[in-house]
Amino acid sequence: MELTAYIDGYCERIDPSFWAEPVNAITNAAFLIAAVFMWQRSKGVAMARALSVVLFAIGVGSFLFHTYAQTWAAIADVAPIAIYVLLYIFLATRDFWNQNAWVATAAIFAFFPYAYVAMPIFEALPIFHVSAGYGPVPLLILIYAIGLRNRAPETARGLAVGAGIILVSLTFRSIDMPLCEGLPLGTHFMWHILNGIALGWMIEVYRRHMLAEQPQPR
Repeated sequence: MELTAYIDGYCERIDPSFWAEPVNAITNAAFLIAAVFMWQRSKGVAMARALSVVLFAIGVGSFLFHTYAQTWAAIADVAPIAIYVLLYIFLATRDFWNQNAWVATAAIFAFFPYAYVAMPIFEALPIFHVSAGYGPVPLLILIYAIGLRNRAPETARGLAVGAGIILVSLTFRSIDMPLCEGLPLGTHFMWHILNGIALGWMIEVYRRHMLAEQPQPR
């Protein structure tokens, strides 16, 4: 693997220079703003703050990728996303379903064969095939939402909203190159903005659930 290999995968980028994707780069502020906002809101909910830290890292990693556009920066981009997804699966399984850490850990490992099976569904779709690697995530969130609709209806509704926002953001990610000729700026920047909102919202859903589970003072 050549860590300094140049990667040009987005409509906005026209050359290898640092600021060749100014809008894609700057809109990563959505992740940073959401992370700081949720850190402040999550006082007393330790794992919500941990998710906020990872969300901040997502913004930094994506900024590096949309400026340096090299293999090492792509790794810095996708690694925090993977950590966020796997950590959320652990927390959702443990805290939404009241399972122990062993079951929650097993859910993390189960995600990989699940994603392997679910990914072809998105690869078969005309537009979403370019974002097929992300498709299993909102689908899994919807599965959790459906499963929790009786056990924790407020949490289930929150998860469904989060999945909906992510699906819209995936649409913008997927149409970036197909619309490039008529829209030179591309649409990838909307993936950043909506994903910042969605991932921040997912932390809020977790925070609210955990606070609702705490014993109320008499």
